[in-house]
Amino acid sequence: MKAFVRANKGFLMFMLLFGVFRTAVADWNPIPSGSMRPNLLEGDVVFVNRLAYNLKVPLTDVVIARTGEPQRGDVVTFASPQDGTRLIKRVLALPGDRVEMRSERLVINGVESQYSVEELVRESTPQGSMDALRMDEVVDGRRHRIQVLPQRLVVRDFGPVTVPQDAYLMLGDNRDNSADSRYIGFVPRHLLIGRAERILVSADYQGNWMPRTERFGMSLR
Repeated sequence: MKAFVRANKGFLMFMLLFGVFRTAVADWNPIPSGSMRPNLLEGDVVFVNRLAYNLKVPLTDVVIARTGEPQRGDVVTFASPQDGTRLIKRVLALPGDRVEMRSERLVINGVESQYSVEELVRESTPQGSMDALRMDEVVDGRRHRIQVLPQRLVVRDFGPVTVPQDAYLMLGDNRDNSADSRYIGFVPRHLLIGRAERILVSADYQGNWMPRTERFGMSLR
């Protein structure tokens, strides 16, 4: 073993530093489900800035220092407070916000978000093919696309509730096909992993595995 370490110490040091880099500085995250459609697709791989919010002890959730504040509209990776599964959702409500949802429309601090219909498409779901309504959602001046599935029986109303200190309300862009804060609760800050900033690569793994080159390098909003 000692001889192996001496012969490969350069490679072993590289792997150690690479592991620290991935767990403390930057990472990539494959998208395994459709909970963030239409903005993120199954087969996308996103770049995650782990220093966007917290500096942590590698391989732990112990925060050494805060490096930034999550903003409404950020796409964030985090560990589920329910079972620790890594998830990716959008920050919609911040600590202290009073938030409610009425017929799928968000109201934050008494201000109703704005919606405009883009298109009607067909989407595959575990229950079969369904109509999907794609819309622009404007929350506190920040615009992004969402998708709703009117035929699914899901939670479309909640609150009003107040977001606790150092916690966030996370929702999937695919509003009716997302296990988000409506089901797992508010997400404490120490469980945030990082901010997803752009798509690195993408491939149609549910089809023919062809690369979707038009998505390479795409910025997230």
